Amino acid sequence: MTFKSCFSIIIPTYNRPERLANCLNAIANLDYPRDSFEVIVVDDGSKMPLDEVVAPLQNQIQIKLLRQQNAGPAAARNRGVQEAQGEFLAFTDDDCQPLPNWLREFASSFTTAPTAMIGGKTINALADNPFSTASQKLIDYLYEYYNPAKGKKAFFASNNIAMPKSGFDSLGGFDVSFPLAAAEDRDFCDRWEANHPMVYNPQAQINHYHHLSLKSFCKQHFGYGRGAFCFHQLRSQRAAKAIEVEPLSFYFDLLAYPFSQVTEQPKVVISGLFFLSQVANVAGFFAEKLGFFNKWSLNIK
Repeated sequence: MTFKSCFSIIIPTYNRPERLANCLNAIANLDYPRDSFEVIVVDDGSKMPLDEVVAPLQNQIQIKLLRQQNAGPAAARNRGVQEAQGEFLAFTDDDCQPLPNWLREFASSFTTAPTAMIGGKTINALADNPFSTASQKLIDYLYEYYNPAKGKKAFFASNNIAMPKSGFDSLGGFDVSFPLAAAEDRDFCDRWEANHPMVYNPQAQINHYHHLSLKSFCKQHFGYGRGAFCFHQLRSQRAAKAIEVEPLSFYFDLLAYPFSQVTEQPKVVISGLFFLSQVANVAGFFAEKLGFFNKWSLNIK
């Protein structure tokens, strides 16, 4: 079938069949014409086949399952785009569930900004989990901090973005030297904004079911620190200048941010987790800088 003025939804997945099933069921309930979007699931080397997860949806939506050896989410997204036939790409993750109007909101944004990357709003669906709450509130803070209206480059997380396929192709996709789910989206946004606009549409919403414990929260932000070092290395190479990091005011405002937010969790607890996240982030940053990890395949010369 030939697609025109429609979406290809790209979902990388790895060893989370139940969450993927919930994600696909949410997509099957999108309030959008069935002949105007396709779904491409990229199995990034899961231990169990995902055919039984995808099969029940094949009579409801146009869906394709691809498989590859484990290579990380950046490579998985790029693999999905290679098969995409839509004019526009929409990216989400297997632990996310788009709301019914998700694609309609993206389409509405493209009517006024056809060459832009559109970033949607991610909602923490696990409000009773303090670690999941803190993780999402951190992203919310970053969305407010990295704001062109404040003279800064924009940033959208890769679990809720859409863009023209032509723009994605012009950048060569996500940098596959980021094997972890850490900073490859920051790098892509940095490259995108050099030539294309970025528009935030808070009505394009997804629910994020990211189960975290204290251990996985710390591990996540340690990984973010590793990714941050590699991102700053790449960006400094592109700009031919020394690595730049955020000023101290960034961290003071970060710790104060939870006290201005509505949350079911005690605000002091969320602020404390913010502090812990930054300790883990700094540890990961310097661990990567000092070369403690050989598995990170960043091609920095």
